[in-house]
Amino acid sequence: MDEQVDHIRKPRADAVRNRERVLEAAKAVFSAGGPEASLEAVAKRAGVGIGTLYRHFPTREALFEAVYRREVEQLGELAEQLRSAKDPVDALRRWLRSNVEFVATKKGMSAALALAVQSGSELHAFSFERLTKAIGSLLDRAVAAGQMRADISPEDLLRAFFGMCYMHDQPGWQSTALRLLDVFVDGLRVQPKPSPRATVKKTKPAAKKKR
Repeated sequence: MDEQVDHIRKPRADAVRNRERVLEAAKAVFSAGGPEASLEAVAKRAGVGIGTLYRHFPTREALFEAVYRREVEQLGELAEQLRSAKDPVDALRRWLRSNVEFVATKKGMSAALALAVQSGSELHAFSFERLTKAIGSLLDRAVAAGQMRADISPEDLLRAFFGMCYMHDQPGWQSTALRLLDVFVDGLRVQPKPSPRATVKKTKPAAKKKR
């Protein structure tokens, strides 16, 4: 009986693994972009046949949406993990830096099939809500610790971040985005106020030379 159950469950487990391999491969292929970002390249990288890919994702759009949703969910999970980090500003910075990879995947999908997440679509609403919630939890923690300015919203932070990423399309844009991101986050830090006990050292006047 147990052998029969295992026999029934095994294909389902294999199917789950194949799906995950396809999604992981698609992320890598689409992030690279260019003419090589094809479904055949995804299947080859995943080590599955093209028929297996189409059984899980009957259309290109279905695969792109699945990759996109998976990336958003993983970023949400990462935010939950980073909430226990010792330095809240560093946690926020690490989360934003991970988003650069997400943008690279999204750009690659757009280049492969001119697929864009249209404003007002269900997928756009899902991703914006999930990412806003994730970054909001990290931002609130940094503000509560007195380390980050309180006059910026999660939505503002996300829009500024995506603006940095989409300003540059040339090769190597990721390094530029990461550098600008560091400058941006550092600019939002609350600068420590000088201690009221701090005294300014007076310089002694130069001694007069005897004539």
